Order: sequence, then structure tokens, then C-alpha cells
Amino acid sequence: MNSTIRLFSCAALACLTTLSAPAADNALTSAEKADGWKLLFDGKTLDGWREYGSHARPDKGWKVEDGLLKKLSGVHGGDIITEQKYGDFELQWDWLISKAGNNGIKYLVTEERKGAPGHEYQLLDDVNHPDGRIGPIRQTASFYDVFPPAADKPLNPPGQWNHSRIVVKGNHVEHWLNGKKVLEYTLGSPELKAAIAKSKFKHAAGFADKIDGYIMITDHHDECWFKNIKIRVP
Repeated sequence: MNSTIRLFSCAALACLTTLSAPAADNALTSAEKADGWKLLFDGKTLDGWREYGSHARPDKGWKVEDGLLKKLSGVHGGDIITEQKYGDFELQWDWLISKAGNNGIKYLVTEERKGAPGHEYQLLDDVNHPDGRIGPIRQTASFYDVFPPAADKPLNPPGQWNHSRIVVKGNHVEHWLNGKKVLEYTLGSPELKAAIAKSKFKHAAGFADKIDGYIMITDHHDECWFKNIKIRVP
């Protein structure tokens, strides 16, 4: 191989490596930007978030440290929500939970229904938290207390990172965990209404309905870490 060909090959390889390289934490690749993804957490601030039921910025109980959003253990900070509402969307994030920890991401959140603000993608130590012992309907990636995830979901244990995704398109909803779709359901469907009627949300008016709502990170007082929170809308 002569020097000109060798130089061209090296330059092409470097270009391909650059194009295919994953983004750093809390950043978007060029491809993600082109696909419409936006960061909900920049790794430095909680810009774009506020306390649920208040216009105050998140304060105690939440800490941004080393590029991570940390829910402090035992410190009540309250649930936090995005400043913007979303209808159809795709949301993804990385999370790590402490032993016996409990947290969750809620979506289609309203401030008009305090006891049942939205649907929750459960984040849990399935083995050591009491909710996990109740059964799959309250374990990681469930629609909390309504629908369980697939029995063969690929869950990493406390102390290791997991990657989750929620898709809402029309009335169709999907929960993903570590690259696998583990749950899907239809908003407003008879199946959903029947499941809600058996849950703790049975008296929550309109809980089965599709609405434009906020994204919420819950405060269940347990230590949990988040990064790479990003969203795209059609």
C-alpha cells in the first residue's frame, strides 16, 4: 500500500470513528440532534425543572454532582417536573439505585390530580425493597400497580447502571429496559380501565386518559442517580 492510499485510509477510518462515537454523558451526538433529541438534564444544572405544585426551582433533596442528578437519601425535596408538557414523545434516561431503593419516572403528569398525578415507570431494587416482594406489578419497569413488565426483563442490580425508555405515540405506550421492550398498553382501553379499577388509582378520575402532561422524577427518599435524560417529540 503506497503512502497516499495509506493516508487516505487512515483519514477515512478516523472520520468513521468520529461519526459513530457515542456522545459523552449528558450530551447529544450529531445524529441525535438531527433526529430531534433534546436534553432534559445538562449535567450541570436543573434548568428546565421545577418543584411539583410550585414554580420554585428544585432545592434540598436534589443535588447535581459530577454530571449526575442525585436524589439524596432521607432528605425530603419533593417531586420535580419538567417546565414543559408533552403529549406524544420518546423519553430515555440512565439510572442507578441504592440497595433497597425506590424511585420512579412519571409521565402524562397533571397538577390537577394530586393523589395520582401520572403513570409511573417504576425504578426499584426488586429484591430488597418491600414493594418488590408484593410482585411484578410494583417492580422495575412496571406501570406501577397497574401492569407488570415482562418476566424476562434485563435488569441490572443496585449499584449498576440501567437504561430505560418510554414511548408514547397516540394512545400507544411502551416501557423499555436495557434495550428490550418489556411492557406495552393502550391509553383509554377497556383493558387499562379494568386494571386501574383493581389498583390503588381506582378512584382517580381520568387516570386512563391521554393528556398532555409533565415528566416527573419522584422523591421516595431513597438514594438514586440519573444521567443522559433526553426526549424527542414528533
